[in-house]
Amino acid sequence: MNILGISAFYHDSAAALIQNGNILAAAQEERFSRKKNDPCFPNNAIQFCLSHTKLKASDLDYIVFYDKPLIKFERIIETSLAFAPKGVLAFCKSMPPWLTNKIFLKYLLLKEFEKMDQKIDWSRRLLFSEHHLSHAASAFFPSPFYEAAILTLDGVGEWCTSSIGTGLGSQLQIHKEIHFPHSLGLLYSAFTSYLGFKVNSGEYKIMGLAPYGTPRYSSLIFKNLIDVKEDGSFQLNMKYFDYCTSSRMTNQYFETLLGGLPRHPNEPIETRHIDLASSIQAVLDQIVVQITRSIAIETGQKNLCLAGGVALNCVTNSKILKDSHFKKIWIQPAAGDAGGALGAAIAVYHLFLNGTREINPNQDKMCGAYLGPSYSDEEIVQRLHSIGAKFEILPEQILISECVTALEEGKALGWFQGRMEFGPRALGGRSILADARSNQMQQKLNLQIKFRESFRPFAPAILREDLSDWFESDLDSPYMLIIADVHKSRRSRLSAAQESLTGFAKLHLPRSTIPAVTHVDYSARLQTVHFETHPLFHSLLNAFKAKTGCPLLVNTSFNVRGEPIVCTPEDAYRCFIGTGIEIMAIGRCLIRKDKQILTQSKEEQEIHKNLFELD
Repeated sequence: MNILGISAFYHDSAAALIQNGNILAAAQEERFSRKKNDPCFPNNAIQFCLSHTKLKASDLDYIVFYDKPLIKFERIIETSLAFAPKGVLAFCKSMPPWLTNKIFLKYLLLKEFEKMDQKIDWSRRLLFSEHHLSHAASAFFPSPFYEAAILTLDGVGEWCTSSIGTGLGSQLQIHKEIHFPHSLGLLYSAFTSYLGFKVNSGEYKIMGLAPYGTPRYSSLIFKNLIDVKEDGSFQLNMKYFDYCTSSRMTNQYFETLLGGLPRHPNEPIETRHIDLASSIQAVLDQIVVQITRSIAIETGQKNLCLAGGVALNCVTNSKILKDSHFKKIWIQPAAGDAGGALGAAIAVYHLFLNGTREINPNQDKMCGAYLGPSYSDEEIVQRLHSIGAKFEILPEQILISECVTALEEGKALGWFQGRMEFGPRALGGRSILADARSNQMQQKLNLQIKFRESFRPFAPAILREDLSDWFESDLDSPYMLIIADVHKSRRSRLSAAQESLTGFAKLHLPRSTIPAVTHVDYSARLQTVHFETHPLFHSLLNAFKAKTGCPLLVNTSFNVRGEPIVCTPEDAYRCFIGTGIEIMAIGRCLIRKDKQILTQSKEEQEIHKNLFELD
């Protein structure tokens, strides 16, 4: 039974293919089109899924779209009427794309698949899931749990913004929902926009900015912007928000309440902005913990599954764990809309077709999230030759040895190995790696390679077996979705004057023996590396540990600010040439910057940096 799931037409379009309940392939369209958060029909992602599995379009038993567009259209109409006359302008602006494409989405999907095979009656194979059901299915069914509570939180689907459910074996039920316009995702995005960052992209920056500040606005937010009940259910005060009636997230009442106009993206980040980021993060943490406590009491479950865009907030996820109302949590690594494609397919298999579910309590079904394209050594060599790259082909152990030497010398390593990751995190398939022991590495990676704000933190990838020696945690975190504090034995002693510093004055203080991955509050967003899912990456870390005594590296995504993570060897080479990365390993090919005919220049960096819209 071959089922293709699709998400498209809003943001993060993707395709995922499952066979008899097993996840075989999944990828976001942005990786192929090179357009960040590409909302277009995922033609390229679909073609990848088919080619990887060696299937034809005619082999697909079902195609499933991840939500129900007509219900979403109903929500837009009803919201416009509810906020009339103010909502009329927003209604008029939203109508052209709906009347030309989205309201007729069923026919658009059928037309796209008819291009692949005109002999098939695709209308008999096309199904529609519900947005939060897709999220819930993506959270529970690939998890290692036989039974669990399920929480989904995002901006909005059709009407639902938050849902609570339970899963048992191959069954799943949604029990409670909170509906638009009341949304934790939209509340967080409102602050993202107000602080001068891009909605659906810049939320990570708020999370990274928060530890620099003090949450002195939290009580103001609770008093004026959101009413939270004892069980964590909530309502927003819509007096302060404009997203129902315009393209703006907030309005003049919001600005007056928080003491000023929105920050322009090019303006400096001030103490007030930092404290606002800290405050909204603290508010989100508190509300989600209240919700999960209530879920634990109501359901009696010991396991919790999470999905939806809010589940990508690793700080909040860690607060849930620390609260200890759930023994274990599992988070879908593609928790946003891209993961809805996978959830839609797997929901149909289990809930519509009554497919059986195999469960391994020691391992989930996501294959480490390595579900995208891969390239053979022969294909990599051919592609690199075609673009004029100069490289060596090395045996695996020599390649690893050369990479370790470069890392120890303080070089940034482009690491392109195996299948591309599904979801927003680079997990050792399409990564930039560096020595976490360097005091200069955090600034070097941000400013010379990623071309992004200097305050942004970096994550460590660490051998799972060494985790508890370096961090205050002993929990698996293969998808970089929880944080933990650096072990006290690894921290540096700061003077009283240093401890008293505030804001960005904290930024460059070496707080531990691994300063490049130690945030200002001593936290780090962990990736535990497991031999079973990525043996080559595990071998690299082992070799680095053998030479340096340190079993971890900085791991950041292989891209620059605003660019999708690289997909092909050609993408990787362009990023390599246009940034400060000094050395790159693609398969068994080792590429050194100083050996290339087109040597790096400031002009080349500017060209690559300006290719992509800022996030």
